[in-house]
Amino acid sequence: MFRGTYTALVTPFENGELDLPALEKLIEEQIAAGITGLVSVGTTGESPTLSHDEKEQVIRTTVEIAKGRCQVLAGTGSNSTAAAIAATEAAEKLGVDAMLVVAPYYNKPSQEGLFRHFRAIAQATSRPLMLYNIPGRCAVDIGPETVERLAVGCRNIVSIKEASGSVDRVSDLRARLPDAFTILSGDDSLTLPFLAVGAVGVVSVASNLFPAEVCALVQAFRAGDVKSAREMHLKMLPIFKDLFIEPNPVPAKTALAWRGAMSAECRLPLCEMSEANAARLRTTLDAFEGIG
Repeated sequence: MFRGTYTALVTPFENGELDLPALEKLIEEQIAAGITGLVSVGTTGESPTLSHDEKEQVIRTTVEIAKGRCQVLAGTGSNSTAAAIAATEAAEKLGVDAMLVVAPYYNKPSQEGLFRHFRAIAQATSRPLMLYNIPGRCAVDIGPETVERLAVGCRNIVSIKEASGSVDRVSDLRARLPDAFTILSGDDSLTLPFLAVGAVGVVSVASNLFPAEVCALVQAFRAGDVKSAREMHLKMLPIFKDLFIEPNPVPAKTALAWRGAMSAECRLPLCEMSEANAARLRTTLDAFEGIG
């Protein structure tokens, strides 16, 4: 079900409040560029600092603006199973196509605990679920055996956003999982290597800024034009790297602010980029756009 390019949307703020007009403009630009889907209130959307009401506002706005022109997923994961179920049920009522559910962070459950956590969420909704494995943030890895158990035992767990940074892991997952269960890269810089071993798309941060280019990379590979995909990967690699020289989404929002798309504002504990890193990002973007 999930194949192609999905943008992990930033959440625009202005003077501490949601900037919904800026979000609407960003969504329209994404759809015009041919994006497959939008992921609302995920890591890039600063979900840890959004209130329950703000999350619902952002999800509702995304669904209403998209109007069925692309898929809409909502980040509904939590380290509390009950909270994740409640968020998933709320997102379903708001009309999303699917949910992105991150591994429980901080409390470090066992693999059996992870299995039961995700199974309970799956049983609470009729919508498809995409698992989100990001051990660098969660301090726990959804083991390949656990993903396999979930794929076999839960009909609506159908995909995984893989942000472990390991090509070997993607190879292992692809060998274990049913063909219909899709793997998406969770790291822009690893999209091409992951595609080469069985992934079918990406949940991208860079596509907030360059949706058409990230779409082109994925589409070229899937069409068998590996040379063009590789050329786009190498051209964009400095951007993929420099969008993470400080915590995501600070660099992405900074770059969007330079375009006049929104404020660079993030919520504490995130803060503005250092002058040195901002200068480096500006140089990288200027170089890319100068040859684009």
